[in-house]
Amino acid sequence: MIRTKVIDKSKAQHYTWGANCDSWVLANSTGLSVKQEVMPSGSKEQLHFHHKAQQFFYMLKGEATFYADNHKHILKPLQGISVSPMVKHFIANETDADIEFLVISQPTIGNDRVNL
Repeated sequence: MIRTKVIDKSKAQHYTWGANCDSWVLANSTGLSVKQEVMPSGSKEQLHFHHKAQQFFYMLKGEATFYADNHKHILKPLQGISVSPMVKHFIANETDADIEFLVISQPTIGNDRVNL
């Protein structure tokens, strides 16, 4: 049997992290996590890695600076980046406007994150 669930940002679980960053949980199961996030100007995530989870970041709005294994990547709207397990990484907003993106993790990042 196929099970479906329609969700949108206005009805999703919301939380804040870091320096006033917003996250909406669009999907969350043992095998998959999908979040829509907004980061204000000047905010950044902490350098970290995941033992098991692979992640895909997909830009919806604005320009993000993404650091992975000591490489700098600029992501524009409708561009994404894949991050394999064990890769040290973080995303930053080095612009004057908010950025908005999806972060998809498989499996979910539960207790898999190691901050550096």
